[in-house]
Order: sequence, then C-alpha cells, then structure tokens
Amino acid sequence: MTDNVNSPDHYASNTIECINYIYDTLGVDGFVDYCRGNIMKYNHRVLDKNKCPVEDFKKMQKYAEFAINALEGKKPSN
Repeated sequence: MTDNVNSPDHYASNTIECINYIYDTLGVDGFVDYCRGNIMKYNHRVLDKNKCPVEDFKKMQKYAEFAINALEGKKPSN
C-alpha cells in the first residue's frame, strides 16, 4: 500500500529522496521556508480538494515535522 504522506513512491524513484535533495540544495533556512510554503498550500486548499481532508492535514503535519527537525539540525527522514 502506498503511503502518500510519509513515503510517496513518486518521490523515491531516484538515487536520492526528493526531500533530501531539496534540503541539500536549499540549506536549513531555505528548506524551512519551503516547508512553510507547503504547509500554507495544503492549508489553503484542504477543504476544497477532497471530501476527506485527513491526508492533507497529515501532509501539513509532516512538513511541520520536517521544519522542526531541520531547525534542530536533523536532515529529513521518512
């Protein structure tokens, strides 16, 4: 079963996870901004996109976790 929140198949098809590539490219500050932007995006459309918005709320939670970990000096992990 695919987990679209924690480990989407389409983000792990290369030698490096997409989230790690973004972290390595943007650095901590840029990565935190990226996470904040994704939280804003999911929050903006959460009630319009699906009849069951639980997945988007979980995605917001995951991006908040990524940002917190980055600020604590930890690289992303799924």
